[in-house]
Amino acid sequence: MTIGIVMLVHTALDRAEQVARHWSAAGCPVVIHCDRKVPRPAYEALCQSLSDLPGIRFATRHRCDWGGWGIVAATQTACEILLRENPDIRHVYLASGACLPLRPVQELVDYLAERPRTDFIESATTADVPWTVGGLDVERFTLRFPFSWKSSRGAFDAYVKLQRLVKFRRNIPFGLVPHMGSQWWCLSRRTLEAILHDPKRPVYDRYFRKVWIPDESYFQSLARIHSIHVESRSLTLSKFDFQGKPYIFYDDHLQLLRRSDCFVARKIWCKADRVYDTFLNDAEGAMNRTEPNPGKIDRIFSKAVERRTRGRTGLYMQSRFPNAGWENGLTGAKYSVFQGFSELFEDFEPWLTRIAGCRVHGHLFGPGDARFADDQYTISGALTAAAGLRDYAPRDFLTNLNWNTRGERQCFQFSPRANQDVTWDMARDTNAQITVISGAWAVPLFQAGGDFAKIRREAARLQKIENTFLAVLRSSHAKARTKIWTMAEFVEAPAEPLQMAIDEIGNRSGRRLSEMPRMVDLKGFGQFLQNLKNQGMHPYLMGDFPTQPIVPPVIEKIRKPYLIQK
Repeated sequence: MTIGIVMLVHTALDRAEQVARHWSAAGCPVVIHCDRKVPRPAYEALCQSLSDLPGIRFATRHRCDWGGWGIVAATQTACEILLRENPDIRHVYLASGACLPLRPVQELVDYLAERPRTDFIESATTADVPWTVGGLDVERFTLRFPFSWKSSRGAFDAYVKLQRLVKFRRNIPFGLVPHMGSQWWCLSRRTLEAILHDPKRPVYDRYFRKVWIPDESYFQSLARIHSIHVESRSLTLSKFDFQGKPYIFYDDHLQLLRRSDCFVARKIWCKADRVYDTFLNDAEGAMNRTEPNPGKIDRIFSKAVERRTRGRTGLYMQSRFPNAGWENGLTGAKYSVFQGFSELFEDFEPWLTRIAGCRVHGHLFGPGDARFADDQYTISGALTAAAGLRDYAPRDFLTNLNWNTRGERQCFQFSPRANQDVTWDMARDTNAQITVISGAWAVPLFQAGGDFAKIRREAARLQKIENTFLAVLRSSHAKARTKIWTMAEFVEAPAEPLQMAIDEIGNRSGRRLSEMPRMVDLKGFGQFLQNLKNQGMHPYLMGDFPTQPIVPPVIEKIRKPYLIQK
């Protein structure tokens, strides 16, 4: 007893020839179907090169489009030739030109001889399969699909939409329960002949011609009618990613393929010379007399899927970037954002650098170029301060900054004058610590003097921007650690808010501040706010700021050193 091989070939014909010779050398009759889209000279060259092997036949060519009926028709034609010309075979193994035997063929023959009535075909109902991609599971059996999904995508989608709109539904042939599974199966002669000679085959063929991807449902469904014993699994190692695309195996997957213990694997890269040489020419290296178990390497594939879909926290990549919610963390490290501090304190940035021991930048998001620490124009990862590049993709600028400098906490200033396109990204980022003194943006306007009408207009604009930012920070979608004080609250007692901000950074656990930054002179600021009110603007974000603040005595008292608690 032996097994017969049906090979569906459409590319890399030299590798297909090599594998066909391997099957034939082991005593297996082979029928090759070559896609009609393959140029005739290439097809005739393949026939000529294999003409020295009497056990190899070629089936009538069909055009095989992905998801179309042609693949099923090609399989039917090849199987009919194989069964008719080889009465001694007891199983038929369906493979592609990119399939490669991983174990000696005799092991597969012996394995099937011990299971003469078992059909190895993945077959599950639509309600039980988790791998359908594209939104069509039950509908692939109840709608019609006369258009190609790949070459006529517009017509395909429009026709599906039309059928849904008119609530069209096809009748499934009586007694048929649609099943789905891998295209690559190994069926017993008895089951395959029953499928091909079924009196109702014209009915089934007519129905499946308009089913989407029938090669994954035709034999899988009919085997449930005719088989004595279905082993719902494939003997071929075939893995697909989260988008439904098959994994391709290269030379560096050699040990992984050996660990699978499977008889056949696909898809093998046509230039993986080491893999082909090992499994086709080194029988001792390929031999592994154990039960095929592709589940042994599922953990590796699961990690690959996780790496591709989730990736490393804060590192963006092609497969995740276009998909909202796939960030796996917007940034790669914790960072601190201070709004209003550089406006209220004269030396806040050098003071924070000295006190917190972290890298403190100026206003990274404008206006103008980003102000990196120490006035650098380029920092880690060749990230430049150019405003044009930064504003082209502000979120990318933020994520790159944190990824390139991970291991060192970054702090930077923000304000209503900055590019606001990054506000939601910071607010939703669990790595962000955002501390705001609302209304402090008015201090530079107070110090600037000049045309008060222009100042009033600018103050109204900045207040509206900051109010929007505060609403974002208070949103239920915000995940950042935030603390917001009005300017009046902060100026009244600045030590405690500063202590809280420093403690949040985490570099001064249990220690009190020994010095304070120098606060700007706010004498007359209360009257400035009153003047804004008199001009018709309501500066509400500063809090209840007195017209004659008593700041200087408080500041002098605060500037006295605190004892450092151990």
